[in-house]
Amino acid sequence: MSSEHQGADGSQDRPDDKEPNPGVDEEDEEEEDEDLPREEEEDNPREVAPARPRSSEEGPGRGERGERGSPVSPVPGALEPPGPPSSAQQPGSSSRTDSVFSWLRSRTIRRGLFVDPARDNFRTMTSLYCSMNPATESVNLSTQTHGAVFNLEYSPDGSVLTVACEQTEVLLFDPISSKHIKTLTEAHEDCVNNIRFLDNRLFATCSDDTTIALWDLRKLNAKVCSLHGHASWVKNIEYDTNTRLLVTSGFDGNVITWDTNRFTEDGCPHKKFFHTRYLMRMRLTPDCSKMLISTSSGYLLILHDLDLTQSLEVGSYRMLRARRNPPTSDGGSSGSRSAGTPRQGNDSSKIHPHREGLSPRNSLEVLTPEIPGERDRGNCITSLQLHPKGWAALIRCSSNMDDQEWTCVYEFQDGAPTRPLVSPRCSLRLTHYIEEANVGRGYIKELCFSPDGRLICSPYGYGVRLLAFDERCGELVDCLPVQTSCLKEIRSIYSHSDVVLTTKFSPTHCQLASGCLSGRVALYQPKF
Repeated sequence: MSSEHQGADGSQDRPDDKEPNPGVDEEDEEEEDEDLPREEEEDNPREVAPARPRSSEEGPGRGERGERGSPVSPVPGALEPPGPPSSAQQPGSSSRTDSVFSWLRSRTIRRGLFVDPARDNFRTMTSLYCSMNPATESVNLSTQTHGAVFNLEYSPDGSVLTVACEQTEVLLFDPISSKHIKTLTEAHEDCVNNIRFLDNRLFATCSDDTTIALWDLRKLNAKVCSLHGHASWVKNIEYDTNTRLLVTSGFDGNVITWDTNRFTEDGCPHKKFFHTRYLMRMRLTPDCSKMLISTSSGYLLILHDLDLTQSLEVGSYRMLRARRNPPTSDGGSSGSRSAGTPRQGNDSSKIHPHREGLSPRNSLEVLTPEIPGERDRGNCITSLQLHPKGWAALIRCSSNMDDQEWTCVYEFQDGAPTRPLVSPRCSLRLTHYIEEANVGRGYIKELCFSPDGRLICSPYGYGVRLLAFDERCGELVDCLPVQTSCLKEIRSIYSHSDVVLTTKFSPTHCQLASGCLSGRVALYQPKF
């Protein structure tokens, strides 16, 4: 989801630079003052620099936030020292300025003196997503002759929806008109598992035939090239935009990097980056600073301070067998918490390569994520996704007996700790969870975040569920619970005649797509 920008340059003029506004007279300004919320007068009000009056259309200045908790531009005038009186300053402008800053402060929650522009429109987006219904045109997106739908992927500009099919084919649709664009009839020689766009025109596909294929939307008659290097089924693809390295993982346990800067018709240079047993899924954080790997044995591996240019010597890493603490009679972990202490259920061990004489990059952490109801049994982490702002990990897991399925959200605990911690400290903390319908056993269900990270779409039987962190669909950082809590169900939609296997939000439009075992793709749009 593209970042939001300010409507203006985000700066307020000094009183000396003030210019008259021909569209607003003094009476309108007084009426505008009455609409602004006022703060109770203090005994010693703090002096601030007066601001240029704004019209109702112009609105107050805004700041902008980048990554989590990192302000980009301050509230205009907030740090300016009080200036000398100006002849252009109108009577009452000081109180008017105080009201503006009071109003800005009232809109600021947990962000210091800075304002998040996304807070202004998320209620509108929440209303739109809550009114989601199957689009009438989506009945034309039938792929029943192509087998099950294993993966859906939009192009970054939202103009193309690609469908990975069980029967060796890739379908391309226009998601706005719901019209079929192209069928790549022999994209691979076996099931197509995953699709990843590198930019608006180039995308990659991977398959059970152990290969990866590169495609160009401008010339779909043939592959750009085929990549060979895996010894078993290739299950997912990631892309590092910083180094332009394609990263793939497969059931052979290998994570391989491909240098797309030097690809030819015969392929491109590649090397094995990492290896582990029971590998299921591999993901990169949005800033490509971490790699997360999920396994069928219930372990989650995290590579911190990631450097994909260095191949890891697998033998140099001592494989850790992290285990959960044995549960006590009250359901907690023995010897790890006292009354009133938040639960910290993850057990982890972290290997720092620089302590072993290796590179300080790519430090490995192995942990067993806490799973509700699974304290005494193993589990398989089948699906893994990351928050679009890199704040959390989202997993779908099932018990080894396949009698329960869970969706869990884990907050990344980077930086200074804000809560009592269990030693050793984990990088992930379970914050939210919900039990899923245990339908379609043995099939992997791929869930996803909305582009703004406020909603989760999860396959649920013959339909999908929209889940949020609270009833208001707030940001994760605004509704972190002290103790683990349940995800809130915002809406359930049932539009398939078979088990839903994959879901995806459009990156640019208020649209959602889902694909099922029988091969049908459904589109969901707001309906009023």
